[in-house]
Amino acid sequence: MTRTTNPACRSLEHVVSRRSLVHGIGALGGAAGMAGITGHGLGLCGGLAASAAIAETVRAGGKRVLVIFLHGGVSQLESWDPKPGTDTGGPFRAIPTSVPGVHVSELLPHTARQMHRLSIIRSLDTRNGDHGRGQREMTSGRDQPAPLDYPHLGAVVARTSAPAGFSLPGHILVRGGGGGAGTSAYLGPRYAGVVMEDGQPPAHTARPDALSAEADRRRSLLRSRMNDRFAGRRRTADTDAYTQSYDQALDLLEQRHVFDVSRESQRDQDRYGPHEFGRHCLLARRLLEHGVPFVQVNHSNYDTHHENFDFHIEQLGEFDRPFATLIDDLTVRGLLDDTLVCVMSEFGRTPRINDRYGRDHWGTAWSVVLGGAGLQRGAVIGRTNANGTAVEDRPVDHGHLFHTILRGVGVDSHGTFHVAGRDHPIADPAKGPIDELLT
Repeated sequence: MTRTTNPACRSLEHVVSRRSLVHGIGALGGAAGMAGITGHGLGLCGGLAASAAIAETVRAGGKRVLVIFLHGGVSQLESWDPKPGTDTGGPFRAIPTSVPGVHVSELLPHTARQMHRLSIIRSLDTRNGDHGRGQREMTSGRDQPAPLDYPHLGAVVARTSAPAGFSLPGHILVRGGGGGAGTSAYLGPRYAGVVMEDGQPPAHTARPDALSAEADRRRSLLRSRMNDRFAGRRRTADTDAYTQSYDQALDLLEQRHVFDVSRESQRDQDRYGPHEFGRHCLLARRLLEHGVPFVQVNHSNYDTHHENFDFHIEQLGEFDRPFATLIDDLTVRGLLDDTLVCVMSEFGRTPRINDRYGRDHWGTAWSVVLGGAGLQRGAVIGRTNANGTAVEDRPVDHGHLFHTILRGVGVDSHGTFHVAGRDHPIADPAKGPIDELLT
């Protein structure tokens, strides 16, 4: 089994050499971008005092999960499992990371400096090449050839990890492109995903200008009295769901500022960058700081059947710096120990390069990245063969990943939900976690 773990890799001093990093960035023409995160850990001291109290409060409330979903299927060969110099490897080099002996694609120079805080699984074998099915299976941990009724990871985390009385949504999707909000299935509407289209606050959470605060208060009081009277006579699961949805909407009205990324400092906005994914990563940090148990950020589109290499230069060029900045911020602010981060796709891309210089769908041998919370850091799990066409060591799939994420945030993944008189296994009972990743 391939596994690289070095406790020394967890220190900030374990970084890639300046020469290696500049050389890797130079291949993309982006050396100037390095200044944005170099020395960041020393430059935030003045701004961290205010966030320290938030971090302490958040840690007391429980653990959280952040999923970065690279929609369309990111190429493992251009990201986490490069194979330079082989017939499948493509034009990019592998660069060293902050974990000795572990390399990633030169398209990820900033992320390379954060790998001592993360781990790579290089042996995913999900046997699937369909976008919709891949999204369902990776986010539910179950085989789902059709839209079956299993809850999304976000619903499971919200149900198991939200503190008592938590008034914000527990399951939020920050969507720029890619799939929609995950279903809560039998867990009920309370745990369904709330969508922030293009990072904007949830729809209908602002009071209309024509409605005064006093008029709104009186209207809500009337609704509450009528609802209580109705529930006292004909209370049902549907009326409870309606009441919960309405009460959550009122909470959102009162806490709308939580979703407003423009309240972050201009310095932080500049550090994350002006493009959509950068703003969404900064928003994810804001939501996690306010204790939201599950946040998913989409980045699209990696479906590179044509011009795979040019598209990955562009897409990973957008991904790399904001993601690395987010991991650094979570660490410096004391949140990474309680926040599990996963970078996933619905599948990988074919080792074979097609006649349009693209790569097609590939679920046979690909990679995901995990870090934070109760996971080993700086580890590499599994191995593909020399040209990436097959898993040679420690094959795992979406079911194992689902168990691992839940165990990493302290959830008994072999437990059950008891809903409406029935027991529902929290995760696929035929699978289990990747034990080597659990601390």
